[in-house]
Amino acid sequence: MRDKQAVLINVAGVVRGGMIVMIKYEMIIYWSDEDEAFIVEVPELPGCMADGPTYQKAVANAYTIVQEWIETAKELGRSIPEPKGRLVYA
Repeated sequence: MRDKQAVLINVAGVVRGGMIVMIKYEMIIYWSDEDEAFIVEVPELPGCMADGPTYQKAVANAYTIVQEWIETAKELGRSIPEPKGRLVYA
């Protein structure tokens, strides 16, 4: 397994209903030999993960999943964490 790479995604990423949605949550991206795919974890949104056969596809899928996570949280009346930017890991 390669080292995990933390990436702060803070540029326009998803177009929804003609509007560009800003995604500002940190994404941790790494290759999984077991899954034979790139994995993207969004630590600030519990359970929010995506994958893809390429780095770019995994990140694109993560944009979609983050938006769906937020929409689902709103529908369920749950709080949505504010993006904190770069997280620090020990």
